[in-house]
Amino acid sequence: MMNWLREKLAEQIGFYDPNGDMLPVDIRYFILNKGVKVMAKQSGAMLAQVRQQTIAELVQKMGNITVNDLCARFNVSPATIRNDLRSLESRSIIKRTHGGAISTSKMVYELSTVQKEVRSINEKRAIARTAAEFIEEGDAIALDSGTTTFELARLLVNIKNLTVVTNDLQIASWLEQNTSVNIMLAGGQVRRNFRCTTGQSALEMLSMLHVDKAFIAVNGVSIKSGLTTPTMDMACIKKQMIDSADKVILLADSSKIGRTAFVTYAPVSVLDVMITDEFADNSFVDSLRSTGVNVICAKVDDAGR
Repeated sequence: MMNWLREKLAEQIGFYDPNGDMLPVDIRYFILNKGVKVMAKQSGAMLAQVRQQTIAELVQKMGNITVNDLCARFNVSPATIRNDLRSLESRSIIKRTHGGAISTSKMVYELSTVQKEVRSINEKRAIARTAAEFIEEGDAIALDSGTTTFELARLLVNIKNLTVVTNDLQIASWLEQNTSVNIMLAGGQVRRNFRCTTGQSALEMLSMLHVDKAFIAVNGVSIKSGLTTPTMDMACIKKQMIDSADKVILLADSSKIGRTAFVTYAPVSVLDVMITDEFADNSFVDSLRSTGVNVICAKVDDAGR
């Protein structure tokens, strides 16, 4: 009875993939493309992306999974799942096996904010100290959600006439309590365990603003895949911040280099500056500099605790 009801609901709202297979009716995603909002149910390609993102997360969590298990979970055909696995393997996110898939070390599974806070803390503080040198009195800046951008926010106490646009609840709260900074918080749906907002409302607000500099966080960065993050909703936010800024500054500790998350939100060519730490891979640094990006490797010893 429940399956019959779900099928009837799906027929009403049009949730089908390109091959005609049924997807769960509780999936809702919005994307922003040059200011035009498109409902995910109107795009078979977007539905495939949603399913593939979930598959990637399952493989990362479980280590391996079978085609039959995925067919049962998504109520789609084996051919559809095999197409998904081929797509994911082509991006080095998973590795296909006979009858299924296994995880790869390059895939980034997103940790919660609490888990991220204790990782590479000295590197993040060194990066934040260097990034703070780019902020001038009277600037309007965008601070992406993240633990490195939070460390940067803590260094903004003495900068006058500063406006900060952010979707990070922790950053906004800390600045409100400790500084006289003009704060603009992008409202939207709260992303639980990550202390930030996403969604249509946040995107619409960001699209109306213009900032001097955007300080962007990342889950993985490589020359080939660009700037990547695990979810489409966060990718849309990051892309909009980049589009709204005169100068784009990436803050990424060395552990992010050479890694790939699920969604690419920008090529490395959008960057004006990348600030990483002194342990960054030299070949990556040289390659990125050859594209014209100013790469700065902060000395970790200068960060302190």
